[in-house]
Amino acid sequence: MKRLDEKLARIRTGAYRRRDFIIADAKDPDMGPSLAACGPNRAPDGTWTRYRTRAEFLDQIRGIVRQDVLDVMLASLSNLEVLIGEGVFRDSAIVPAIRANDTTDIWMVRGGRYNQRPSRPFRSASLARAREIGIDLGLYSVTFNNDLDADVASLEAFAAFRADAASAGFRYFLEVFNPNVETGIAPDMVGHYVNDCIVRCLAGVAAADRPQFLKIAYNGPKALEELAGFDPGLVVGVLGGGAGTTRDTFELLAQAERFGARVALFGRKINLAESPLAIVALMREVASGDVRPAEAVRAYHGTLQREGITPARKLDDDLAITERVLRDAATD
Repeated sequence: MKRLDEKLARIRTGAYRRRDFIIADAKDPDMGPSLAACGPNRAPDGTWTRYRTRAEFLDQIRGIVRQDVLDVMLASLSNLEVLIGEGVFRDSAIVPAIRANDTTDIWMVRGGRYNQRPSRPFRSASLARAREIGIDLGLYSVTFNNDLDADVASLEAFAAFRADAASAGFRYFLEVFNPNVETGIAPDMVGHYVNDCIVRCLAGVAAADRPQFLKIAYNGPKALEELAGFDPGLVVGVLGGGAGTTRDTFELLAQAERFGARVALFGRKINLAESPLAIVALMREVASGDVRPAEAVRAYHGTLQREGITPARKLDDDLAITERVLRDAATD
């Protein structure tokens, strides 16, 4: 069994310990925002003149897999095909997972406006090809917009995916974004709207076809506790959202664990960090309860100083919580 499966088994049976918290790196930006989202190619002094090439992006993934702190590495099928072909995951406890669909709300390409309309279902990746390569886990994404036609289309595509996954012997985890367009729903009800949509869309799904875990936006303690406490068999995870400050990264992780999440899947918060390896190592310590968020920020800056890397923000600025949803329940 991979580390992920062992942790999921303990979580589902009520034997969860903080060191069982699951951490995933979402290295799949080429499936959405694309080239620019692979991140700037920074010099140690923080300056940059171009974005990373695919080769440089793959090399970052190799380094994080070698570090062996994470539980899941999420990437595009094309990139995982290269890495698996090289044997990168051969002796690793980290599970490779593909983004199994790429709905239009993540098409945030430069100059485009696809994401300004209600999400439409779309899939690039072939599950059959993924299985041939040796991948049996993927992320499937749905966005509900309180739009009957758009949401029915998304649910019909989700049903077709589940049938395809069952035929291919493919497991998945389910990402449910907050609405990507104006819905008429009051801001303080969005988290509850998403919770209801999740429970409703899975109620008719047999255990064999259900997701391994969820990936949702953190909509505050009340909404997270409500969903996490509803069904112990439904493992809830949070997505990272924007890059934010380093304090935002660690604060989100700590609050998510405290209010019932058992998984964190962070993309930009890792990918755009000055030192992805250092931030991943400290994420594990924060999730395990060994280090508090503010301490982790200071430790991160200490690592940057030792490595001769200029931080993007001064320490005091990086200690600030900039995401409003995190401020009220700050841990320290």
